[in-house]
Amino acid sequence: MGDLELLLPGEADVLVRGLRSFPLREMGSEGWNQQHENLEKLNMQAILDATVSQGEPIQELLVTHGKIPTLVEELIAVEMWKQKVFPVLCKVEDFKPQNTFPIYMVVHHEASIINLLETVFFHKEVCESAEDTILDLVDYCHRKLTLLVARTGRGGPHEEEGCQDNTPMQELQKQAELMEFEISLKALSVLRYITDCVDSLSLSILSRMLSTHNLPCLLVELLEHSPWSRREGSKLQRFEGGHWQTVAPSEQQKLSKLDGQVWIALYNLLLSPEARARYCLTSFAKGQLLKLRAFLTDTLLDQLPNLADLQSFLAHLTLVETQPPKKDLVLEQIPEIWERLEQENRGKWQAIAKHQLRHVFSPSEQDLRLQARRWAETYRLDVLEAVAPERPHCAYCNAEASKRCSRCQNEWYCCRECQVKHWEKHGKACVLAAQGGKAK
Repeated sequence: MGDLELLLPGEADVLVRGLRSFPLREMGSEGWNQQHENLEKLNMQAILDATVSQGEPIQELLVTHGKIPTLVEELIAVEMWKQKVFPVLCKVEDFKPQNTFPIYMVVHHEASIINLLETVFFHKEVCESAEDTILDLVDYCHRKLTLLVARTGRGGPHEEEGCQDNTPMQELQKQAELMEFEISLKALSVLRYITDCVDSLSLSILSRMLSTHNLPCLLVELLEHSPWSRREGSKLQRFEGGHWQTVAPSEQQKLSKLDGQVWIALYNLLLSPEARARYCLTSFAKGQLLKLRAFLTDTLLDQLPNLADLQSFLAHLTLVETQPPKKDLVLEQIPEIWERLEQENRGKWQAIAKHQLRHVFSPSEQDLRLQARRWAETYRLDVLEAVAPERPHCAYCNAEASKRCSRCQNEWYCCRECQVKHWEKHGKACVLAAQGGKAK
């Protein structure tokens, strides 16, 4: 598995075999927490495997044991929990937890799963092993991309220091908003990897992508508005590696990874013979697609030469007659995970929140210390540094950081002044993490 190992091969096999779906009511429970920790370990090991390019056993294990459908169901379940249960918890006036980390772990669970899927979906056999749940995953990605488009005019979420008057739950809501943005960007990458398999996808999936969701037009909107880029005064910033980063003038013409994912997805959906045969070119679709011509500059074509074929396709498209929307009666598969989970839990959102508030999200001090020790064992610092996409950033001002909190070893700072200013927020978590480390 490479020089830096988090999991031994036999260990990884046991963790993958044990993956299962949890009811919404059990999210945050002891068993669920154990699986979340296991997923984090698999996630980090998968990134390490991909980084050293020495075979990717995590991806192979997930396919061998048929666990990709399980991950898709868990992904959609936690998405539903965040939409239906989390807002109820946030509105409970007398719920003022001293430590919101148990809730944060559930909120973060969606990010953990989509990150793992992004890492392994690069391989076509993973897409094939998703079986019928690929429909549910396509719908999930469509929901996330729609959220990205809806950010037009607002830009991405800002990372500035929170208001000192915010309650812990309000701070958690702000963190969840930033996390939602990052999750949506990961979903874009997953969707692009699905389009790599477009020639082998079933007719139902193709119909879902091209007719039901009209993904080509949605992708054009993403290119137009580029929610992962923004202007701060005269400076161009891009969201990369989990942070907004200022782009040097000499780098501004360089294609970003996310723009590249959109272009590749468009290439796959518009130039694949299977997809072209099934895409209904309405007057609206034609108008949207022809907007792409303005983006196909010589600079872009130098970086993605294959887009010359897309440029030729668009030149031909100007001469093609449009078609009216098709009204054929077609029998097709439909995604079922979201609908099933909603039916199972409809009318129970308040009860689920009440149960979790009492039994899951109000742990004792001793339980928190025990959990802190387990978190410390899961998030090994040497592994975190190996998988980090860039240098750490200051927890207070977001500048590049070189100093780590000497007590808990978790937070990074650029200077002593920022550490002192951040202590009011970081103090409790720091003490808890330090006590967890000593309890080993």
